[in-house]
Amino acid sequence: MSSFARSRNHGRPFVAVCVFAAFLCTLALSASPQLHQRIHADANRVEHNCAATMIASGNYDHATHLPLVRAPAPSVQFSRILTLSSVWVQPLFLSAHIFAHAPPAHS
Repeated sequence: MSSFARSRNHGRPFVAVCVFAAFLCTLALSASPQLHQRIHADANRVEHNCAATMIASGNYDHATHLPLVRAPAPSVQFSRILTLSSVWVQPLFLSAHIFAHAPPAHS
């Protein structure tokens, strides 16, 4: 009995084969201008942009996207900033006076 569980999902290999085949077709189109012209009628134009022309040129020029984060909204400004003042708080055991007296003396 094998210690590795055999996957019954055949979707991943199928998708991998399809992506690999599409990439090979794109490489073939980028290597053969005549084949590329058959696929795209406007393949000889300068403004033509597809996966084959990107692979042939070796770069990918893309427009910048709008930022997903907006600028923060201005917060409410206060005219006067309050400062903290220290206040003396007497410790609790000094105000209780429970331990202020000693035990009664032996007579």
